[in-house]
Amino acid sequence: MKEEFTRSQFNWQEGYGAFSYSRSHLKNVLTYIENQEAHHKKINFLDEYKSLLKKFEIEYDERFIFKEPE
Repeated sequence: MKEEFTRSQFNWQEGYGAFSYSRSHLKNVLTYIENQEAHHKKINFLDEYKSLLKKFEIEYDERFIFKEPE
């Protein structure tokens, strides 16, 4: 990907996060995706990611949370 699709500096993150929702929340998830650009003008992805970790009561070490691109 780095060689084929990007012209700027590119680095893979060391970890990942995945969250699932039940089918009953599908409409809300689709609405979120459709409005994601406007949503992230209010809250950045990193802050939202941390809020999801807290919401789902997932313990984490700040050392392993991804860093904003420089």
